Amino acid sequence: MNKVTVAALQIGSDYAGKAATLRNILAFEERIAAAGAQLVVMPEALLGGYPKGEQFGTRLGFRMPEGREAFARYYDNAVDIDGPELAELAGLSARTGATLVLGVIERAGSSLFCTAVFITAEGGIVAKHRKLMPTGTERLIWSQGDGSTMPVVETPAGKLGAAICWENHMPLFRTAMYAKGVEIWCAPTVDERDIWLISMRHIAHEGRCFVISACQVQPSPADLGTAVEHWDADRPLIGGGSMIVGPLGEVLAGPFERETGLVTAAIDTAELIRARYDFDVVGHYSRPDVFSLHVDERARRGTVFGGPLSD
Repeated sequence: MNKVTVAALQIGSDYAGKAATLRNILAFEERIAAAGAQLVVMPEALLGGYPKGEQFGTRLGFRMPEGREAFARYYDNAVDIDGPELAELAGLSARTGATLVLGVIERAGSSLFCTAVFITAEGGIVAKHRKLMPTGTERLIWSQGDGSTMPVVETPAGKLGAAICWENHMPLFRTAMYAKGVEIWCAPTVDERDIWLISMRHIAHEGRCFVISACQVQPSPADLGTAVEHWDADRPLIGGGSMIVGPLGEVLAGPFERETGLVTAAIDTAELIRARYDFDVVGHYSRPDVFSLHVDERARRGTVFGGPLSD
């Protein structure tokens, strides 16, 4: 038996910037400790921000100067993997004993990645996953990840993997992660729709794994004295909906909507063998004589000195 308490921290990026967001996360330390959470999953782009509604001054074929300024501000608010913000969160993990999985906007040279970072109490930052395919106009500001950052991480809570927002809709990505033995599927997101909740239940049922979906929550732009084109002023910009799902698709906690808070559930990874008795998607139900998947996990760099391009 491996019964543990896991949690989704539903919280939003603070409009005042990453320092304020970090303070808001750290303010949950006592609640995380009191819950005895061994794993806390936080939303996509939490440190660095998800600039919903921002156009970055771009029209097809040209970029406006104000868009370049907007990107420069966004870049300044991003984080470095070895920077002070994540070091503070490593301290939070060490003090509470909770493994943290959270979304950040990662600086790499002059480019940005939407990244999920894995932080353990014993090892600090142990892994990261860069979003493989930014969705829609996210491609204006975020680079594509590659197969070299698709970890499954061994932790006291279980084997963790992460899929960021609409990566969860990529069937081949899901198959690769299932094949790596993921037991707890972490889904940082900003998707608040009902169909997202259905997807989370589907992935849990398909992969016969536990799923923790952590969504940002943001007030209506009108509440902040700003405006987003075509947005209903009575609706929050991002409404939350964080939830925890069991390996047969049953909702264990949530969805938690429109408020900041900690969603918790007790899980037991020993249940996974029972759940996979009649459906092991990468095992007895996989039909390798008919289907196969090749996953290229090499890092892809544009410039390599003294070695092959894919080294």
